[in-house]
Amino acid sequence: MTTKNSLHDASLPVGIVAPQSQVTPAAVIAFTEGPAIDRNGDVYFSDLQNNRILKLSATGDLSVFREDAGRANGNYFDREGRLITCEGAEFGPGGRRRLVRTDLQNGEITLLTERFEGKRYNSPNDVCVDSRGNIYFTDPRYGDQSGREMEVEAVYRLETSGQVRRLLNQPAIQKPNGVAITPDDRMLYLVDSNPLPGGNRKIWAFALDANGNPSGQRLVYDFGAGRGGDGMRLDAQGNLWIAAGINVHRGRPGETMDVPAGIYVVSSQGKLLGRIPIPEDTVTNLTFGPPDKMTLYVTAGRNLYRLPIQVSGYTLYP
Repeated sequence: MTTKNSLHDASLPVGIVAPQSQVTPAAVIAFTEGPAIDRNGDVYFSDLQNNRILKLSATGDLSVFREDAGRANGNYFDREGRLITCEGAEFGPGGRRRLVRTDLQNGEITLLTERFEGKRYNSPNDVCVDSRGNIYFTDPRYGDQSGREMEVEAVYRLETSGQVRRLLNQPAIQKPNGVAITPDDRMLYLVDSNPLPGGNRKIWAFALDANGNPSGQRLVYDFGAGRGGDGMRLDAQGNLWIAAGINVHRGRPGETMDVPAGIYVVSSQGKLLGRIPIPEDTVTNLTFGPPDKMTLYVTAGRNLYRLPIQVSGYTLYP
């Protein structure tokens, strides 16, 4: 008779499956990113693989919010409850490489910016909004570099006046990804995620003056040679919550398994407070939802995960 414990101890069938064989994905069914939550508790998040934005209602109903989403990546709600979306250039054709805003009341989509100094953006990735309505977004380029017009990968600020300013680029940073602004608008945190051998897998902090100019670059955390950070958000106590790591080696030169997949909680001074394991590659982004922003939502691989937490996260809206 076979017992439960013996099933857990069972090895690969000899002569049927080669030793050390591993099951690997044959196809990417979905690749989730950029969760953002509205006043009703509805979660909007991107599916880059299928070029759409999905919506999980507060009652648990999943639907397609937008087809042909321009390879949407990061999402964020502004002060008025309008959805800001980074339309990128990854996971196939159809990327529009721009920043748009959606009024959920009437469905109207407004183009915010698609060029800087006459050149199309690389692939807008992640976005946040400060308390005055200025929009900060990152513009790296991963994977296919064809059609690229920008010489640099950078962080931009779209001001309430409509003017766009480039705040940061190489060599100060290498590949900007996740971005977050403190509630007092005085500090910008940036994920610098370069997957090349020896590339930065670091979290930087920059002081911001009254006009949003960054200075005083400070290293907060270094993920070393493992898969570094992707999306990032802050909690009400000022801690950084960073989506990072992998559970299965991807065969990339210079990338180790030193950073297991999860949400890493790091103090503003760089102390690792802990990791929330996520059982799927690859962890991409996160946000906080009701009640009282004490539910963590995480996009990873083909799934959207949820976990109750004991502190309040920070989001500008609601």
